[in-house]
Amino acid sequence: MASLSTHVLDTSRGRPAAGILVDLHVVRSGERQLLKTIVTNHEGKPREPLSSDGLEAGTYELTFHAGDYFRGIGTPLTDPPFLDHVVIRFGVDPAKGGYHVPLLLSPYGYSTYRGS
Repeated sequence: MASLSTHVLDTSRGRPAAGILVDLHVVRSGERQLLKTIVTNHEGKPREPLSSDGLEAGTYELTFHAGDYFRGIGTPLTDPPFLDHVVIRFGVDPAKGGYHVPLLLSPYGYSTYRGS
């Protein structure tokens, strides 16, 4: 079983993004199944682990509720917002160890990578 972690940095403000809702889904046969919903803390990290029991091999998605976050901190957004939900779909191979999927976020762009 592979572990999974994330964190979110608000690159428009140069600080961790606190209070972002993040959904973890597993994707099987094209169908998404919600496994967990977390909220980021003052460090931009989940307040609780994403995968307490670990993840099996497969395809997963992290959905970051970016629009709600930016509206909540008073950032002016277009209507509809350019980035409302940021969805990152990735594959997990437990033999490859843990997975860290950070998100660097602004109202008009984002970046991610497999971290350590």
